Amino acid sequence: MRHIIWMLLLAASAAQAQVDPLQVANEPSAAAGSPIRLRQAVPASTMPANRDGAPVADVQAPYSPQTQPRHSVEPPPPYQPDDFERYVRRLAGLDESRAVVAPGGQLDIRRFGAEVIAAPQALASVDHGALVPADYIVGSGDELQITLWGSVDADVRATVDRSGRISLPRVGSIMVAGTRYADLPDVISRRVGQVFKNFQLSVGLGQLRSVRVYVTGFAKRPGAHQVSSLSTIVNVLMRSGGPSSAGSYRKIELRRGGQTVASFDLYDLLLKGDKSADRIVQAEDVIHIGSVGPQVGLIGSVNKPAVFELKPGDTVQDVLAMAGGFTAVADRSRLTLESLADRDGQRIAQLRWPDEGKRALESGDVLRAFSQVDARLSAQLQNKRVRVEGEVAQPGEYVLPPDSTLADALRAAGGLTPLAYLFGAEFSRESVRNTQQENYERALRDLEVEFAKAAYTRKALTADEAAAQAAAGSGSSVLIQRLREVKPTGRVVLQLDPAAPQLPAMALEDGDRLYVPARPNTVGVFGSVFNGGSYLFTQGKNIDDFLKLAGGPTRGADAESVFVLRANGSVISARQDGRWFGGGSLASLGAQPGDTIFVPEEVGKTTFVQNAKEWTQILAQFGLGAAAIKTLK
Repeated sequence: MRHIIWMLLLAASAAQAQVDPLQVANEPSAAAGSPIRLRQAVPASTMPANRDGAPVADVQAPYSPQTQPRHSVEPPPPYQPDDFERYVRRLAGLDESRAVVAPGGQLDIRRFGAEVIAAPQALASVDHGALVPADYIVGSGDELQITLWGSVDADVRATVDRSGRISLPRVGSIMVAGTRYADLPDVISRRVGQVFKNFQLSVGLGQLRSVRVYVTGFAKRPGAHQVSSLSTIVNVLMRSGGPSSAGSYRKIELRRGGQTVASFDLYDLLLKGDKSADRIVQAEDVIHIGSVGPQVGLIGSVNKPAVFELKPGDTVQDVLAMAGGFTAVADRSRLTLESLADRDGQRIAQLRWPDEGKRALESGDVLRAFSQVDARLSAQLQNKRVRVEGEVAQPGEYVLPPDSTLADALRAAGGLTPLAYLFGAEFSRESVRNTQQENYERALRDLEVEFAKAAYTRKALTADEAAAQAAAGSGSSVLIQRLREVKPTGRVVLQLDPAAPQLPAMALEDGDRLYVPARPNTVGVFGSVFNGGSYLFTQGKNIDDFLKLAGGPTRGADAESVFVLRANGSVISARQDGRWFGGGSLASLGAQPGDTIFVPEEVGKTTFVQNAKEWTQILAQFGLGAAAIKTLK
């Protein structure tokens, strides 16, 4: 009868408890302390002892994976790179359609750690082989596995109820909620000791309770998540899909009760295996993911090409270390840095390694490491990196085969949009820019010498003439200074016909840039005219018509030196072919959309400027374009 009552008490101890019947042979003898055998007794000498001298459980015992709570797991969303990632991928020779493949055979470039945090297998709540930490706080819903032997022989599974208690037969209720896992044997032993003597016990965790935590900020799946009570920051991050494209991998906070109790940097785990900052979450905790910090790209001959998130002070060598360093075939003398500030000018800095390894990086920088294999190839056999912008279907940077042409680059970018103005295409080349810069500086020095000669040889007969000569000299100096501030662009005039349907089959060089503008609808008239500005283009009008719209040349204009800068970069002078402005050569010239008509001011006639093509040579041969016209005003 007593045996039956004992079993009923066990069944009532918890709603979901699984209870083994106690093997009590004789109730009075148990109370007197007579031993009762456990089915598999554990020697007391092997058990750690508590303050009362009673053995306690191994607090690092693993919980049972069979009783682990199951949570539904959503499949990870498709990976979506952000704009900077797309740009870095194009630099590496990867486009969205995989039509262009990087020479090194790189299949993909992502944010560092993205493939780990978003992997399907990473969505498991907790490692089922994990050990319960000693500071784990027991709470409502946890299942305790209690084994007693000695004067009492029992295996009990008791679930902590909503009041925070468990119930043991013949012992009664025990408050365990809020107790550290390491302290459970002491708490339970003291209560059992009020009824039984000469016993030993061990305590473990079976099924764990689930807790609700919140993921906020820049997460792929923000909101409330039900996770195991042993889940950590990393477990919750993986269940939420990790940071979004705008979220940080390095600025993650654990907030509890309105206070930040822990800061977590995923790079510590990914790079060093350091999980010391990975805290166990509690119910109603908030994990907040901050916005992404500065990002840089590292591509080429490194072990892990990727996009890396920086912290203040991170240098070139820090990023290389994140990528696992150079590959075995890397040519360390060819490490380059492309900065966001210099990207428009296509200026790429060559870094000396390791002398410049401590150079600080800025957001948007792209580092490229080259291989020794590529270095041995001639320029004609190396792949070409080309930037295509403007009115094309897919603007960006592309890595093309060695024998590619300008037309191939346009096809790689998806072709022209309906608004494209192919006649005005701007094609620039770094080698041409360097040559232009040298020649341009030489021309300015010659011009400066000519101005000086003219001032020296010209004799002033009166005070007024002397003042006029001084003013002219001052004006010449100002002009020279302003011209020095203008930089050649490296533009190559393609000499296209206005109705040309395609670009010429011109061989590419590494670093070439092609910009296709939208079709303009104006013609500009500037310089020594009464009403300079831009005027709506009308089909059938000529240069003279637009000069009249601007009021014509002023009294101080040099009408014999009028020139037109066309959208394709070519320059047409009023004195070409030995004909003057009034001869009909330029006045009757049909205007084109995007034309810029410039009427220079009268300047002192020197040997340099006496030639019919003085300013047109500077504009056309040195690729200065419309920017220099403002200097000549």
